[in-house]
Amino acid sequence: MDESDINVSSGEGFRYAEKIGLLIFLSAVILMAILGNLLVMVAVCRDRQLRKIKTNYFIVSLAFADLLVSVLVMPFGAIELVQDVWIYGEMFCLVRTSLDVLLTTASIFHLCCISLDRYYAICCQPLVYRNKMTPLRITLMLGGCWVIPMFISFLPIMQRWNNIGIIDLIEKRQFDQDSNSTYCIFMVNKPYAITCSVVAFYIPFILMVLAYYRIYITAKEHARQIRILQRAGTPAEGRREPPDQHSTHRMKTETKAAKTLCIIMGCFCLCWAPFFVTNIIDPFVGYSVPAQLWTTFLWLGYINSGLNPFLYAFLNKAFRRAFLIILCCDEERYRRPSILGQTVPCSTTTINGSTHVLREEREREHHCSNETLHLAASHPPESIKVPHCSESHSR
Repeated sequence: MDESDINVSSGEGFRYAEKIGLLIFLSAVILMAILGNLLVMVAVCRDRQLRKIKTNYFIVSLAFADLLVSVLVMPFGAIELVQDVWIYGEMFCLVRTSLDVLLTTASIFHLCCISLDRYYAICCQPLVYRNKMTPLRITLMLGGCWVIPMFISFLPIMQRWNNIGIIDLIEKRQFDQDSNSTYCIFMVNKPYAITCSVVAFYIPFILMVLAYYRIYITAKEHARQIRILQRAGTPAEGRREPPDQHSTHRMKTETKAAKTLCIIMGCFCLCWAPFFVTNIIDPFVGYSVPAQLWTTFLWLGYINSGLNPFLYAFLNKAFRRAFLIILCCDEERYRRPSILGQTVPCSTTTINGSTHVLREEREREHHCSNETLHLAASHPPESIKVPHCSESHSR
């Protein structure tokens, strides 16, 4: 055996090992997405308390969209990536591509609706949120999450509007004469690239940033107001309780919530920004972006469908307890009278026409006010409400 034969067999061995490693990784991503999203849906179906929270329908619909991505889109992409060939025909290539655009866009729209719902619940009218967020409005928002993506997926792709002006380039890349292989190529012209990217990513991204920014600012304002209430509730003799413990508690709460918001936005940007930035740039640079880079960015977006159950459900205590009940076969130690927990009582008094919290209730009062920021980041909006307070008005 000469040196050239050794090099060829060695190269084939490395390539085979790489394919096995790639297959294991992609299978793990798909399995994580399927199990995570199924767990979210089963938890809501089985738990009556979770079903009572209207906003959880956004979480369930998001999980359903991500589940379809992991079942209808990811497996075929993984097979093509590992086998380095498309064997399912041109028509199914169009259908699979349309499903890809539809479901991933629907997933992003759900993330945007969740952020807007939290913004409305916390920053606009939190006291009347339950009356304002009616089933009809939730239905319209969910319908928009599924219908609007149709206009940038099945309609233009099946009509081949995205191919106008670049048909020759697509046909050249669909068939490799050297390996005699056919590929499912999805290339877009400049108008479609801009329209699809703006509708599917940039508009939802801007709305999410603004919504979470306003939520964070509102929660910081709540923290400022509680400091004012503390000073207003100081005893006449001027004695002050040591503020260290309460300040530390507030600092920890704000820091944890800020980190959670950063994780949510950071994961979303990390997963989808590279793909949609490249999607706009590629048509303007002569479609010179390497195929390997495209594949990496696309699977980063797919990974977001597996992360969403962890970000939007596993960070919620009610969902976590429901998951434990499911996974641990209904063990009694995970059951509580109310899966949503108890609201923290606090008492207030009216002084000079404005409401102030009593000095002796300071510790629980800190919990009532500062929990807003943490709940904004990790709980469904309907469960983020002003704590029930018993007011005693001093005239």
